[in-house]
Amino acid sequence: MTRWPTRPLCTGAFLLAAFAGARAADPPGSPADAQVVGLFMQSCMRFVGDASGLRQWAARGGLQPLPEEGQQEFLYGLPGEVFDASTKDGKLVLISENGGSCSAMAEAADGHDVVTVLERVMRLSHIDFTMTHEDDDSAERALHHREYTAAEGTRQWQMLVSTVRGAAAGEVMLTTNP
Repeated sequence: MTRWPTRPLCTGAFLLAAFAGARAADPPGSPADAQVVGLFMQSCMRFVGDASGLRQWAARGGLQPLPEEGQQEFLYGLPGEVFDASTKDGKLVLISENGGSCSAMAEAADGHDVVTVLERVMRLSHIDFTMTHEDDDSAERALHHREYTAAEGTRQWQMLVSTVRGAAAGEVMLTTNP
């Protein structure tokens, strides 16, 4: 089991700033659903493939790196940095791998609602996307994955949305790769 940060560091307003400006109506689900999408849009989508820019943004925004032990809980031995982006509504982390991969992860969010909010925000943000594959994880049966390709202008990237299958709230991970 992943060891989550124990204290909130960020305000919901910080994480929802980009999302709030783009939405046409209130999103479905809980604040945690919208917050993980807001974090993902502001960080991973904005800095896809730019680990240095992402880490500078995180530091300017007041996100604190997790202690080394906590970092390894999320990096699984890969080189990178993990930031605590928790709010009063839920525990969130931002995972920045040295190779440019980025993930926003929520300890407890509704996977279906997260996907709905993410796709709505991408459409409103004029990000072209296509779901390319969807399946359950072969090793971890409780996980469900949705793979996407996405583009905005000349930038292109891949995304993976991993959610707990059939649960009202569980871990959710949104990932970009250049």
